[in-house]
Order: sequence, then C-alpha cells, then structure tokens
Amino acid sequence: MTPTDDYLTDLARQAGVRIEYARLRDGRDGESHIDRRLIRLRPGMHARLHRCVLAHELGHHALGHRPTPFGPARAKQERAAEEWGALRLIALDDYRHVEELHAGHLGAMAGELDVMRSTLEAFQAVLLRLGDVVYVQPKMGAGMWTHREIVA
Repeated sequence: MTPTDDYLTDLARQAGVRIEYARLRDGRDGESHIDRRLIRLRPGMHARLHRCVLAHELGHHALGHRPTPFGPARAKQERAAEEWGALRLIALDDYRHVEELHAGHLGAMAGELDVMRSTLEAFQAVLLRLGDVVYVQPKMGAGMWTHREIVA
C-alpha cells in the first residue's frame, strides 16, 4: 500500500464509509451506496485502477450523490466525482513537473503520476489557463478559485 492508498482508506474511515470487495453488475469497477455508507469495489484490480476507482467512489460520498435514472444528471455526478477524486490524487506541483517532463503526453504523465488517464483528464478539466496564470477550480467572480499559479 502506498501513502496515497493509506490516505484514501483514512478518508473513508473518517467519513464512516465501509469498503467491500465483490463482483459487481455490468462489469463495473466500483459502486457507491450512500444510504448504507458503503463502497463496493471489484476485486483484483491493479493498484493504479483501484486507487482511482476508490477516489472516484469517495467523491460520490463526499458530494452526497444519489442514484438517478436521468442521464444528464448522472453524467454531471460522474464528472464531479471524477474531478473530486483527481484533486485528491494529483498535487499541482507534481502535475506541473510531469507536464514539463513529458511535454504534455497524457499517457506518460498518467503513468508518472500513478493514476489512470481519465483521472488525469479530470484534473486537467478543473484547470483554467489565462495568459501566464493557471487557476484551479475557477468559478465566476473575482478571487473565486481554489489556487492560482503563475506559470510564465
């Protein structure tokens, strides 16, 4: 287990969320049961996939998502959970380093960061580059962002 895996397990424990391993329907890797404070994961996933799926499912719990049959709402929940997980798995300084090291090649960057490519893409989705500044989780209005980094 890596320190990141320990961190995710600790997040689940602090939130009172149990983690179980079981065969899941429809070939899924993970699923959240918010009402039961339970995350179910497919056994046998390689470490990188396991880490990213667990972070994603923890995102559903942290964001209080309830299952919905409405496609657009479900897609929005999935995107939000993926972004939540990505922000817990990727540090901005690490991202900056591997982006420069691998000239923006997503596969190489994901490998270096030890996350899935989809997790890296979710992390990139919360970044906004304006001129010489990168904003993390920008929102409408002056000063409304999680972090600002000068890159020039």
